[in-house]
Amino acid sequence: MPGRLQDKIAIITGAGSGIGHRTALTFAREGAVVIAADKNAEAAEAVAAEVRAAGGTAESCSVNVAKSDEVRAMIDGVVQRHGRLDILVNNAGYGIAGNVVETSEEDWDAIMAVNVKGVFLGCKYAVPVMEKQGGGVIVNTASTTAKVGIPDRAAYCATKGAVASLTRAMAIDHVAAGIRVNCVAPGTIESPYFNEIFAKSPDAAQLRAKLEARQVMNRLGQPQEIANAILFLASDEASFCTGSTMLVDGGWTAK
Repeated sequence: MPGRLQDKIAIITGAGSGIGHRTALTFAREGAVVIAADKNAEAAEAVAAEVRAAGGTAESCSVNVAKSDEVRAMIDGVVQRHGRLDILVNNAGYGIAGNVVETSEEDWDAIMAVNVKGVFLGCKYAVPVMEKQGGGVIVNTASTTAKVGIPDRAAYCATKGAVASLTRAMAIDHVAAGIRVNCVAPGTIESPYFNEIFAKSPDAAQLRAKLEARQVMNRLGQPQEIANAILFLASDEASFCTGSTMLVDGGWTAK
């Protein structure tokens, strides 16, 4: 039986770890040709190799999503090799600590460049390709912080709110071209990012318990659970979804 993404050409940014890694494996299992893109070339190739070892089709791409020439070259290269681009998952991103007073201007500009400009650039160069071929799907990774604020993450909250808002605007702008644009909003996810935070904490167990308590399910989410949501939004099963923000947060925003 064909997979839900059979023969679709899909770029996933931030594919070298966490949610992007699991999304690449999930897409490949559903029949997609996966382009695992990451700033870390070795990590991207490791994921692509893992896909191929499991019988899927994948290639890797080193890209800094904040650099226009690199993003354009990535998308142009995919179109040259495969003739089309069906799915773009703008997943690359990171977080920093601090309120607005504590956040330096340099850190603010850097996180905006990746988390917001990176999404903008991916869409800027993918949309004309999708328009020309008659449609496509874009899934952006936002965050629960697009809906609720959290302490000491001012810049991160701002970027994810921007991603959710940009998603809605793009959905309206490009619906006539057959392009669906949605975003997934994860809660607190077990990931390399949080593993680093735990490693640096003087009391990792206490911090984990505090983060788990944010979700009414009283646990951290798993990258695979977010990958499953991204798969749904990228598939034809979500054919009536555009401009939506899918919360996958263990009940965090239900409180």
